[in-house]
Amino acid sequence: MDSIATNVGVLDKSVTILAALAERGPMSLAGLVDATGLARPTAHRLAAALEAHRLVGRDGAGRYRLGLRVLAWAGAVSAEFGLAEAARPVLEALRDETGESAQLFVRDGDSRLCVAASERPSGLRDTVPVGAVLPIDRGSGGKVLLAYAGGAEGGANGSPVPGVDLAELDTIRRRGWAASVAEREEGVCSVSAPVLDSAGRIHAALGISGPINRLGRQPGRHLSAPVVAAARELERRAGLVAAG
Repeated sequence: MDSIATNVGVLDKSVTILAALAERGPMSLAGLVDATGLARPTAHRLAAALEAHRLVGRDGAGRYRLGLRVLAWAGAVSAEFGLAEAARPVLEALRDETGESAQLFVRDGDSRLCVAASERPSGLRDTVPVGAVLPIDRGSGGKVLLAYAGGAEGGANGSPVPGVDLAELDTIRRRGWAASVAEREEGVCSVSAPVLDSAGRIHAALGISGPINRLGRQPGRHLSAPVVAAARELERRAGLVAAG
């Protein structure tokens, strides 16, 4: 069983327990000690703490097993991965239609994470690699995620996000898309739309970005329609809304 050592010993030991249960299945405390190499008191204490957080549970024989909370988190990751997979052909089609790079962002606290992208193959372009973490308060993708967050101020913990114009967020919700010019990076503009489920909850922001000298200073005028259409197509492909 591979392990990664950090400077947080209790976390390393807890992950060792979870990894052992994931790889070997339910086991007794003695089995857990043997699998992890932890001292018996340490293994018992950490397993009990993980059980309190529902990351570890017990089966009918009293053996330790992975808890239901791990299953719930795995489902959340699977859903996000599925959305990124469904987005690939949509982003490629949007890139081909507009001639610009297309991206899909999900929220990560008070930042946004690029989970899928389709880059313009040549010429001047805005490159946002998969895995890039960008500010949520600058750029059209971030503002879409804030506008549809469910709270008037958009903060991940219910607090205001500094520098965010609430009137602008209202406008984004009303028209269904956002545009930005030289907010995240000088010389770059973008247009984004929300990816929503049938209950109106936002799952991601889909958009395109490129240089101002090609998209202009009002990129939403001619690019909002294809971006919004691509977001609706992704909703259908990902099963967030009923096909029809």
